[in-house]
Amino acid sequence: MIQVSEAELEVMKVVWEFKSATSAQIIQKLEESTEWKPKTIQTLITRLVGKEALNVDKTNKKMYIYTPNIGEHEYKNYANESFLQKLYNGSVNLMLSSFIKDKKLSKEEINELKKMLDEEN
Repeated sequence: MIQVSEAELEVMKVVWEFKSATSAQIIQKLEESTEWKPKTIQTLITRLVGKEALNVDKTNKKMYIYTPNIGEHEYKNYANESFLQKLYNGSVNLMLSSFIKDKKLSKEEINELKKMLDEEN
């Protein structure tokens, strides 16, 4: 799986949202939610193309079109697995018990999880 930094992930989220986007669209969207300068955002886009996380269509010389080379769902699954493995040795049970014991989950969230588990069985 392609490794992306947190900043690069923000760019990926924009491209996933648009499905395909120009650098101007990506820059405009990220300028609304970050303090990043356009040059910084362009550097992140270039890095993602280099990592093959983004494809670039250079047919139109005036504006390149960027599309994701990895799906959002696919990346989230990988990130979840990686997180679980690093912090909880791959155990969902350890993670959930940690969240419950440290009171990081409200009663409502616990009840929601119970309901989801009941629906799956």
